[in-house]
Amino acid sequence: MDKRIESSETRQSRVILPGLLNDHGILFGGTAMQWMDEVAYITATRYSKMRMVTVSAGDVNFILPVYSGMIAEVIGTIKKVGSVRLKVQIEIYVEDMHSNNRQKAMDALFTFAAVDDNHKPVSLHCA
Repeated sequence: MDKRIESSETRQSRVILPGLLNDHGILFGGTAMQWMDEVAYITATRYSKMRMVTVSAGDVNFILPVYSGMIAEVIGTIKKVGSVRLKVQIEIYVEDMHSNNRQKAMDALFTFAAVDDNHKPVSLHCA
């Protein structure tokens, strides 16, 4: 199972451009949440090889503001596996394009459930 968890880790990098900023000049929280949900979904699906749906997003922390010109890396890792649900930890790290300064900007915990073709819960252990 450790190898399966390790191989499901997902990373996406993005450049923060002016069109992604709110009127305070920082990344929209909703945009960051969309990126986190997407990476969490990919991570959950990579692990399960099943149809997965988002059940919840919790423990969301906006630690640092994210500005235009930064690079953001969204990282998803499996944290807990149950019979039908699993939890995916998401972290967003940001770095200045022209320095080695890298810091955690956000994190959250997403819960996903395995479902069948009729969107009914199914066991994760039948994959």
